[in-house]
Amino acid sequence: MPELPEVETIRRTLEPAVAGRRIVEVVFYWHRTCAGDLDETVDALRGQNIESLERYGKYLLFHLRKRHDQSMLIIHLRMTGNLLLNGTEGRFTRAAMIMDNGVRVIYQDIRKFGRWQWSSALPLRLAELGPEPLEISRDEFVERLKARRTQLKALLLDQEFVRGLGNIYADESLFRAGLHPKSLASSVSSRKAGLLHKVVQDVLQEAIAAGGTTISNYVDSQGSQGYFQLQTNVYGKTGKPCVVCGTALCRIIVASRSTHFCPRCQRR
Repeated sequence: MPELPEVETIRRTLEPAVAGRRIVEVVFYWHRTCAGDLDETVDALRGQNIESLERYGKYLLFHLRKRHDQSMLIIHLRMTGNLLLNGTEGRFTRAAMIMDNGVRVIYQDIRKFGRWQWSSALPLRLAELGPEPLEISRDEFVERLKARRTQLKALLLDQEFVRGLGNIYADESLFRAGLHPKSLASSVSSRKAGLLHKVVQDVLQEAIAAGGTTISNYVDSQGSQGYFQLQTNVYGKTGKPCVVCGTALCRIIVASRSTHFCPRCQRR
């Protein structure tokens, strides 16, 4: 699933081509890609001016204006969604958006889990998500973390704790902080919690600079793969030697997700 760095990369590569443009037409080739009434959504989006794009956790928000009315198109890529500028339509094309300058934004989604939603305001389910991990202060992060009797890995994946973190970057952050994924958040010292705050931000910024992580089908809106997978220390490296101590890396399940860590560097 595209996580914060992938969605941010898509935003950065897509916005210059569509901001300031008017939507001429929207077509849904798979009706369930549209969250809401399909005809009403198409009618609402047609003629909208795209003012800007914002990443909100793992969601992409197109801020729209039509005359004096403001609204937004919310796109959640889920597991296999891609937004391609002037891409070629094919068997996995689920939607398309055409701009007044002829630019076409093609939405590809192999597994059909992604959703497009038109809304007059930010939906409550998004408003209730936690703060941005790149914006939250050290003190707030530490306070929120130490207030929870939850396993660290599960907490980092909880979008009501911070929004946008996923499996890859949670594993990499816990490794850098030297924290076991099953340790209780409330038991972590303030010093270690502060270190985790720093490395979460470092890992996310490095991944954004690398264009995200391409494990399967992720590409940015220009069709380019990310390369942070070349920089990971633990994710997907079960059995390989730890880059710090040489111990074989392990894989366990936490919060129903595969979790990778070093049993020596990340002791409980």
